[in-house]
Amino acid sequence: MMSFNLKPRMNRARLFQVLAATSAMATISSGGQSFAQSAGSTIELDTVIVDGASYETEGTNSYATDLISVGEKEARPPREIPQSTTVLTRQRIEDGDYTSLDTALRETPGIVVLNNDDGRSSIFSRGFEFDSLYFDGLPAPLSSVYGTQPDLAIVDHIEILRGPSGLFGGTGEPAGTINMALKKAPEVWRGYIEGQYGTWDTKRTELDVGGPLNEAGTIRGRIVGAYQDGDNMVDVVDNENAVAYGTVSIDVTEKTTATFTISHLERDITPFNGLPTYADGSLIDLDRSTYTGADWNQFDNEVTDYLAEVEHRFEDGGHARVAMRYSDRHADFLYGWAGSAADQDGNVNGIRWIGRDFDEQSLALDAFVSKPFTLFGQEHNVLFGADYRKIDTTLLSASGLVAGTRNLYDWDASSTPEPTVNYTGQTDSDQHQTGLYGQLRVKPIERVTLIGGGRVSWYDSSTENLLTGATQDEIQIDGHFTPYLGAVVDLSDQISAYASYTEIFQPQTYFDANGDLLDPRQGDQYEVGFKGEFFGGALNGTVAYFHLTDENRAQQDTNGDYVALGEVEARGVEMEIAGELLANWQLQAGYTYTETEYLNGSGAGSVFSPYTPEHQVQIWTDYTFREADAWWDGLSIGGGIKIYSDFSAVSGSTTIEAPGYEVVDLQLGYAFNENFSAKLRINNLFDEKYYARVGSTSVFNFYGEERNAMLTLKAKF
Repeated sequence: MMSFNLKPRMNRARLFQVLAATSAMATISSGGQSFAQSAGSTIELDTVIVDGASYETEGTNSYATDLISVGEKEARPPREIPQSTTVLTRQRIEDGDYTSLDTALRETPGIVVLNNDDGRSSIFSRGFEFDSLYFDGLPAPLSSVYGTQPDLAIVDHIEILRGPSGLFGGTGEPAGTINMALKKAPEVWRGYIEGQYGTWDTKRTELDVGGPLNEAGTIRGRIVGAYQDGDNMVDVVDNENAVAYGTVSIDVTEKTTATFTISHLERDITPFNGLPTYADGSLIDLDRSTYTGADWNQFDNEVTDYLAEVEHRFEDGGHARVAMRYSDRHADFLYGWAGSAADQDGNVNGIRWIGRDFDEQSLALDAFVSKPFTLFGQEHNVLFGADYRKIDTTLLSASGLVAGTRNLYDWDASSTPEPTVNYTGQTDSDQHQTGLYGQLRVKPIERVTLIGGGRVSWYDSSTENLLTGATQDEIQIDGHFTPYLGAVVDLSDQISAYASYTEIFQPQTYFDANGDLLDPRQGDQYEVGFKGEFFGGALNGTVAYFHLTDENRAQQDTNGDYVALGEVEARGVEMEIAGELLANWQLQAGYTYTETEYLNGSGAGSVFSPYTPEHQVQIWTDYTFREADAWWDGLSIGGGIKIYSDFSAVSGSTTIEAPGYEVVDLQLGYAFNENFSAKLRINNLFDEKYYARVGSTSVFNFYGEERNAMLTLKAKF
């Protein structure tokens, strides 16, 4: 029997406060006469890009989308963005039973996820790790170890842009941009309640309801809540999380809308850091339930996000937006893992452990204006704006080793005494970034769009040792320019060719022999490709070739001094198709080929990102039968396959190699009527046993999930 009781450590009062705050905002707003319009007035929501196009994907039942905003400031058709992009629509998220960002991206073309606990995995693209996550175009740091990924109950769709995107982001890794398009308050009342039960006693429930809060419909609200609890394939491990979300939109005028959003997430996990290998790096054939931690392993975190924005739509199709995101994160954890590689009998030396107390507050502000104009008979567009980011981080850390021999085949999680944690590392870090940016879109002729942009950034950061009071790693970068160039040529009404050059920079904390700070790393990318939009936009496709270099990487010269001469390269091909092939038949499929290489230094010629397989294939398809009065009307059948070629990791002088694998999933669903449905998903249908991640000789080697199933019941109202 399913039960959904919050454990005592969950801060249920905080979760309810989020929902109560949303209700209070809605009540206050609906009582304010200054914002209300007459009941007979019409709310005109201009679509300035494409007639009939929709940015929200909820309720479309499609894997394709009309508009995306990732890497841009405004929502545009995917064909107008000259970089490789992927969208996971709400339908795709629900078909995949995805509840956290990393679970969704494991099955996304062009993305590599290094497994860890759900919500704590590292996410890579083109050999580099994502270090920021955007909510409605506003960034905050993405830190896998601190569990800052959101629960997907609050998300309408996920947008991914691969490759450098510094024009609107400033600093960062050249992996790309992930934007979470949050659920919006609907114009008509609707909602659903959903319950799930699956393998390892996994239980989840979601509640989502929203609609107009006054008679004119000028004030709309929505609340979402979800709770999940369950064990794991691995012994001892469990994972509990809860999220509360609320949003209110207010039409201040027919052309101006203000939106306020609050979300609060909590996780309570018994973490597992993976298995060791043998000393030579060869993988050990163990039961997939093998646990190599302590019974005192624990991870708790809380993430609260506040967003506010005001959007105005001009009569000429222009657009202005002022937005703010404040994010407050806390994580507290202590966990241990095997202290060494295993000998041939399965013995390891001790338990290594780490403890951290992490607090981070980040603020993002952004304001821009976009205006169309006509010149020489063609319509062009100019956009300019400014942004500001501030990140304050306090970190207390400790680590150690609990001595004693332990055996992988007879592991006793209760045999390791819990260490006394004395935080020997205590730091407080501050980062500030200010940017001015602009973008110009020009159409010299009807079927050609030329895009140029630039950004000037000011960045400074410092770290204080809280134990000594000393300040270290002081960085100041003034007036760094980041260019952007792109071109889109419409070859037909369905197919466009594109090319782009993009950059991003990342400050470093290394100093040269003269004591001068090294120049920032710089990511540069050239990309060319084709994008297609077929069957009236029901099916989208992309073929892309990319060449990405990361320059100025710190490396040591023959005297041991740091110099900014390191350079790595990633290049490859990506192909993807997503949407409706035929009526009621949805497909998302992708192939990625990636090569990475060190171009100089002691590792010249070797692979830069060995955990990125050269070949990836991800396919998922779903077909729904539609025939009135037939018993199979509403029956759906879905399935997918993930194929990865060999990958590896380097641990000191040891290389750990993992063979590629193929995993097949299956899903059956049935819609009893418009409001009630059920589905059963089976993951790893053929129970393939494989390593999904390798890391070092003592830790971070994870099996993929064994065969498991999830039953979902959903009622709409």
